[in-house]
Amino acid sequence: MAIYTGEIYGKQTASKFVMYNVIKVSKQVVTLQNIDNPLSLFETTEQKLNASGYIRVSQTPFIDLESTTPKRRKAAKKPTRCPLTLDFLEDRADSERPAPIMQDLFS
Repeated sequence: MAIYTGEIYGKQTASKFVMYNVIKVSKQVVTLQNIDNPLSLFETTEQKLNASGYIRVSQTPFIDLESTTPKRRKAAKKPTRCPLTLDFLEDRADSERPAPIMQDLFS
């Protein structure tokens, strides 16, 4: 299974369903960022990601339009399309948080 930058993966924890943006993909390492806590980053491999129970929630990136990070920080990669663009296949705009479709299976 190939993993690409911009995809969203999720994992059910004991209390909630947590979603992660794929920030960077190299030959061996995949870097993930927590959607709810942008300062939370971690690196893993594709094999460990699959073995740990992470599932792909969406192939459309999530862009936080209400970011409160200081402007001095390194600028985030600019989106290739307008964050308000409605993706009819995903049934949401890029700026809208994806619905955790697999959450019901773990409840």
